[in-house]
Amino acid sequence: MKKAYLNWSSGKDAALALYKLQQDNEYSVEKIVTTVNTDFDRISMHGIRTELLVKQAENIGLPLHQIRLHGEVSMEEYNKVMEMETNKLLNEGFTHSVFGDIFLEDLKRYREKHLEEIGLKAVFPLWKQNTEKLLEEFISEGFKAIVVCINTDKLDRSFCGRMLDKDFLKDLPKDVDPCGENGEFHTFVFDGPIFKKPIDFKIGEMVEKSYKPAKKSEDNCFTDDQKSWDTSFMYCDLLLK
Repeated sequence: MKKAYLNWSSGKDAALALYKLQQDNEYSVEKIVTTVNTDFDRISMHGIRTELLVKQAENIGLPLHQIRLHGEVSMEEYNKVMEMETNKLLNEGFTHSVFGDIFLEDLKRYREKHLEEIGLKAVFPLWKQNTEKLLEEFISEGFKAIVVCINTDKLDRSFCGRMLDKDFLKDLPKDVDPCGENGEFHTFVFDGPIFKKPIDFKIGEMVEKSYKPAKKSEDNCFTDDQKSWDTSFMYCDLLLK
């Protein structure tokens, strides 16, 4: 079997990707890898506290490799750190890097290019699959997740903190991807077939944050012709019990 590590976001796509590969005889997923924002000691974008991330790895039963980056990291610095960390994984005998991406072509090409330069191959178990069916599969297989971050330009604030269930899917606006593949929402998975036992947590405060473009244009995901940037997000803080 091919030795692989999973790029773990704490959310549903990564969890479903792991579940699918655990049923596949081609890959042996032996570690999860997560990028952590050192300014807040939380998972980047999802806003999950590191202690919850550690508990996920513990309850899944896989070693956790944290890549720690400060919040204002430049693309140049980011690429240097990622190259250094992936080289460590390569030296541990890993040959494949698994992602939960579904549709984003540019991101897929970026990942494949940088991994190929190091000597690793990218794997995308969910690539181009129907996102509504993926979410239905996620729910029917017994996974449980809570929405921890929403893009307030795309979703009403009431969606933040909701459980990811059939009612959530039914209530989503028609222009929002069922898996939030365009960044509409992010989740935290706390139970399901990949877990030895569920994670016990409580819901903390709701926090709204706005982000400004980076000072250097090359560090932005924005383009000059965009009239409105997706810079406002609502977070649901989770606390480990």
